[in-house]
Amino acid sequence: MAIQRQHGAEHPYWPLGPFKVRLPFIHYRWEYPEMVQGLFMFVVGLAMIPLLQKYLGMPYEAALAFCVIAGIGYMLPALLGVPLVPGWITPAIPVVILFLQGFEPGPDAVRAMFALQIMVFVIFLFLGITGLGNKLVTVIPNSLKSGIIIGAGIAAMMGELKAGGRIDSTPVSLLLGSIVSAYILFSLSFKHIVETNKLAKTISNFGMIPGLFVAILVGWAVGEYPLPDIQWGITQPDFKGMTEYLIFAVGVPSLDMFLLAIPTAIIAYVIAFGDILVGFTLCKRVDHLRQDEQIELDVTRVHLVTALRNGIHAFFAPWPGLAGPLWTAAHATVAERYALGRKSMDSIYSGGGTFWITGFIALFILPLVSFFKPVLPIALSLTLVLTAYICIMVGMEELKSSTERGVAGIVAVTLAMPDPKATVYAVVIGLVLYWLIERPNAAARAKQDLSIIGDNTADIEAGDEHGVARK
Repeated sequence: MAIQRQHGAEHPYWPLGPFKVRLPFIHYRWEYPEMVQGLFMFVVGLAMIPLLQKYLGMPYEAALAFCVIAGIGYMLPALLGVPLVPGWITPAIPVVILFLQGFEPGPDAVRAMFALQIMVFVIFLFLGITGLGNKLVTVIPNSLKSGIIIGAGIAAMMGELKAGGRIDSTPVSLLLGSIVSAYILFSLSFKHIVETNKLAKTISNFGMIPGLFVAILVGWAVGEYPLPDIQWGITQPDFKGMTEYLIFAVGVPSLDMFLLAIPTAIIAYVIAFGDILVGFTLCKRVDHLRQDEQIELDVTRVHLVTALRNGIHAFFAPWPGLAGPLWTAAHATVAERYALGRKSMDSIYSGGGTFWITGFIALFILPLVSFFKPVLPIALSLTLVLTAYICIMVGMEELKSSTERGVAGIVAVTLAMPDPKATVYAVVIGLVLYWLIERPNAAARAKQDLSIIGDNTADIEAGDEHGVARK
């Protein structure tokens, strides 16, 4: 039986330096709805296989072994005390692909991917150890943070809707799957139905799975995806073959590769930083509904765990998706169920922990892997579409004035441009607009607030004098 948490306290853990270790069955209970989701949603992790095959030149079995390494990384955040459900730096994938296109698939591309991922590792590690990552949350202007979040969402959506995107080849399955997923996850009318209908409540527990299955069934029905060749047994990832695509076999990248990787690594970090903000916002939205648990949102720990995951990937499974702090769609699903109360989910850690432990086990279940093999692209597409919606929703919520909305809008549009340097331009433009437009207004508002405080103080003092006179 798991260690019981006192009402209103932080969930039990074992301290380990900057980390807080939590294990299933010892520190938290097993969540069966998240287990079911993990058995199916692990397919999104497999969606990286086509990119590994195309841009790194890997065979399927070796790419599957890379997915196993990724699966180990997915379990680390809940294990080490991070309440976010991890994933890739999803909106950065188009930029990473653009970077990899400059190299021949095979050893050259593997070296380039290592250079990029080790740079991302260094950025996260430096900001985590120094604590500067924690300061960035308060230092970066609200309009810039929100603009980055909204822009990442727009970029993710446009990647699916652009000419030659998934909407061209699989329009029916993508549209219907997205509509069903969005309705179940975000619709106010569906939430009202959930309150009175047991079937609707059961469906809501499985997040985006119903939408994924609708997309798969429709895709098969209209011929947008081939039918699966289901096989039985245990998968056989080619761990020996994958070593041919590691830095130990292909050699160290040149200095030029490291220099070329720096802009892309910075872009990836800025987007990942936006993911951290989105994840924290989603946690705060449900934290006030659950008085029984105190959720600790530690930016430094998120940086250290994300650095660790990227370091593992760099040496043992170079990964075009990179290791990101948040899988937005999955975390939103966990957070929504967490908000229903302790009976629904014991702890935010039990939800995320159960989800990815199950997802790791599912990698070895051959019937599941073979079933989903033909439809891997639709799982990635639904994740991108839901990520876009959540990013835009959360980013807009954080904006407090028309000036902030204007600056954030310019940042978002700039970030979404189809240019590998768009994120750099967006950050520069956002900072310039903040100092030219927002900063004077902020100073004026502060001065006005001080004036109001002074007037109120005078009124209070006058009231006190009258009160003394009356006495």
